[in-house]
Amino acid sequence: MAFAPSEEPVALKILVAGGFGVGKTTLVGAISEIRPLRTEEVLSDRGIGIDDVDGVEGKTTTTVAMDFGRITIREGLVVYLFGTPGQERFWFMWDELSYGALGAVVLADTRRLTDCFPSIDYFEQRGTPFIVAVNCFDDSDQHEPDDVRVALDLDPDVPVLLCDVRRRASAKVVLVTLVEHALKTLTAAQSR
Repeated sequence: MAFAPSEEPVALKILVAGGFGVGKTTLVGAISEIRPLRTEEVLSDRGIGIDDVDGVEGKTTTTVAMDFGRITIREGLVVYLFGTPGQERFWFMWDELSYGALGAVVLADTRRLTDCFPSIDYFEQRGTPFIVAVNCFDDSDQHEPDDVRVALDLDPDVPVLLCDVRRRASAKVVLVTLVEHALKTLTAAQSR
């Protein structure tokens, strides 16, 4: 699609969702061309018994509203990234953040795989195109994407890939996979 200088710029909105401590803030920070907006707060005594830190004991902060980043693809085409909060007590933000989104990346951590079910359910119920990106932590068991697909009971058309969100190149592959999947899904829906 070519953009003439007089045309309005096109902005795409992508959500990054998943459980607590899965790497949403890290993904947005790794790929954003601007210093990302982060709404992280230090975990406090108030979260004891509420915030499940099993498997992520070293985590000291949590996102309380959202993360925000931007990527300019080319003149006239910009991608806005919104990282959702992962804890249930902040899920009320998701409806506002998801409004107008092209699609979503659901990050998964094999140490806490069930933590991504609420994100998957949310996007399935709303018909939002999504992919699952398994963030390969150094101390986690590595699994094949097809094994993760079976464990999460995903439809065969939902892409599942392995990634390391600390690496910009890996984060880029995740976002390109999502955009391709979302466009394919939207094109198929329009042809029906």
